[in-house]
Amino acid sequence: MDTQSEETPLLSSKHEALYQRFTPVEKRSLVAMVSVCGLLPFFVSGTFIPSIPQIAKDLDTTGPIVSLAVSLFFFAASLGSLTAASYSTFYGRRPIYLWGLPLLSIGSVGVASSVNINQLMAWRFVQALGASPGLAVGAGVIGDIYKLEERGTAMGIFFAAILLGPALAPLAGGLAAHYSSWRTMQLALGFWGLAAFVCIFLFFPETSHPGARGVEKIDPVKRPTWRPVILNPLAPLWLLRSPNVLAVSMTGFTVLLSNYVLLVPLAYTIGARYKITNEALIGACFLPSGLGNLIGAPLAGRISDRIVVRWRAKRGGVWYPEDRLRAAVYGALFFVPLSVLISGLLLRYVDGELGFVLNLVCLFFNGIGVDTVLSPSAAYVVDIMHSRSAESIAANKLVVFM
Repeated sequence: MDTQSEETPLLSSKHEALYQRFTPVEKRSLVAMVSVCGLLPFFVSGTFIPSIPQIAKDLDTTGPIVSLAVSLFFFAASLGSLTAASYSTFYGRRPIYLWGLPLLSIGSVGVASSVNINQLMAWRFVQALGASPGLAVGAGVIGDIYKLEERGTAMGIFFAAILLGPALAPLAGGLAAHYSSWRTMQLALGFWGLAAFVCIFLFFPETSHPGARGVEKIDPVKRPTWRPVILNPLAPLWLLRSPNVLAVSMTGFTVLLSNYVLLVPLAYTIGARYKITNEALIGACFLPSGLGNLIGAPLAGRISDRIVVRWRAKRGGVWYPEDRLRAAVYGALFFVPLSVLISGLLLRYVDGELGFVLNLVCLFFNGIGVDTVLSPSAAYVVDIMHSRSAESIAANKLVVFM
């Protein structure tokens, strides 16, 4: 068993050398590429929502039936993320992008060419599988190339970019639906996936630490040559046996859910309350949340790095991964719940322009709060994955339950 614990001091020059394989310029380029790929799943899901009425009319069905494609997308994206995470640990980050992005492009073209609801659902599933590696594998790349004291800042930039998706995607989808067609937006997503594939193929190196991939540890004689090694895509869920990882996951789920509670039904809450019917204008109402994301994620990431350094110095070099989570406290306790509560009260009791403007302010602070939780939380999980093996995390935490 790996005996390294969360109290172990940060390691050595050999450990530091792992993070010096890429120059600062190369690291920034890699962050930009994985951010573009990480933005895709949010954009694919967000652009679909404003188009639902038009899709229902075009396919001769109802809005609630088409809305099932949203749930199907998130189910497929969850399954795809788990699968991508498992296989990226075994084969590396680059192959997962090179397999996923073509699926996204094919699925997007399939969605755009659908003539009935069954075809739409099937191609939507393929599209979601192709988009799903963006977040899980992107976070892994950040952990591969940035050391502990820099990881929070890099993760903050990554989250700032990808969480622009929920804010910008409805605007893009609304503009496409209003001025062209929902099929145009889907074709644009397919082209985006193809362009990202070309960029990854030409410029993206393998970032996994040397010797860390599962394929490097298996006997080549025993490895099948005509098919991939079969892995259990649900294996990452084993980490939820750790109370800390489970708590962080549930917190992240809750704050992200609060964001979707405000944004997804926006046309039926803020739009209906303040009589906004234009799809493009409804999409524009998502922008304050995106601005909050853009500010909150880098800020929380940088603060979490400083907290790690400061608390490690106070203990004489001893590091606790949970120190990073101190940066998420204010977002989880104040920004997120208060922004949702106040928005609900404003919708109920405040009319006119004042109520509308104050709701946009709530969306802005909710965007800040969500990212101040998600960015340090994601960096925390990457920290412990790089400090110990996954098996050690689960095994050590079993003691807590026994």
